[in-house]
Amino acid sequence: MLERHGHRVVFVKDYILPGAPDPLVATVSQELKAILISFDGDFRKIAPRIPIGQRRRFRHLSRIWMRCTEPQAAPRLEAALPFIEAEYALAEKSADARMILQIGKSYLRTDR
Repeated sequence: MLERHGHRVVFVKDYILPGAPDPLVATVSQELKAILISFDGDFRKIAPRIPIGQRRRFRHLSRIWMRCTEPQAAPRLEAALPFIEAEYALAEKSADARMILQIGKSYLRTDR
């Protein structure tokens, strides 16, 4: 769906082994300058909006936390795509050039 809308899509499994620790996934995503799309809420602890101590190492990690079921993910992403693109454009212009979103079954939330 994302490719159909003109976005480049990469899969972390093409860079590291499945089951790799979350900090490694975050590092690879950040180095690729990719938006990490995940169902894993642990990234909120690894790369929070307001970092503390060591958590500053993922200052450029943009991510979308899917808080809906996997079958709902693609339709929810597609419905939210104009908002996601607008948020990303805003994030790129800000001092904290990260986009952090949550997409649930009936909501879309941004952390600015």
